[in-house]
Amino acid sequence: MLSQLQQLLAQTALDITELQQQQLVKLVELLHKWNKAYNLTSVRDPQQMLSRHIMDSLVILPHLQGQRFIDVGTGPGLPGLPLAITAPDKEFVLLDSLGKRIRFIRQVCHELGLKNVTAVQSRVEDYQPDLKFDGVISRAFASLDDMLSWCEHLPNEQGKFYALKGVYPAAELEQLPSQFHVEDIIRLQVPDADGERHLVIITTRG
Repeated sequence: MLSQLQQLLAQTALDITELQQQQLVKLVELLHKWNKAYNLTSVRDPQQMLSRHIMDSLVILPHLQGQRFIDVGTGPGLPGLPLAITAPDKEFVLLDSLGKRIRFIRQVCHELGLKNVTAVQSRVEDYQPDLKFDGVISRAFASLDDMLSWCEHLPNEQGKFYALKGVYPAAELEQLPSQFHVEDIIRLQVPDADGERHLVIITTRG
């Protein structure tokens, strides 16, 4: 699996250390193992997890600005765990309302020795952080409108929303509330993945 990951990484400009590559493979192994009992993802094949979960998460790494991020509706820690592994200098809060997902994330952090992850079980609208975030990340989360209204209290003054989407979300962009501004929409290249991927970066108008 390590060699397959290396082949996928070779198709990107990402600079991932050998230790981080080993941690990413271990993450897939743990996800595969836990998935049998806890049904954390519909992707059953570990090889597919590499492109559909790991690479799909990592491609947003070069676009993140700041030190402190929250991954809302993280599920089994995606994209938060791959990002935390490959950006050990950044802090990540991984938030989900389901206990089994949070237990899995805590187990991964324990086994991989990740010190830059805090797993929080909560509904996003109920979560009140002591410190606001430089970035609010969502993948496979609700519509942009829902994400912004539920997460509006999370970013700091310069904070940005990073929404991972499939096809270009034209209809959702037309319905954005006026207090938000689309800073950028980046078409992502995910090795071995089917379909389009876009990263929508949104800020609050000052």
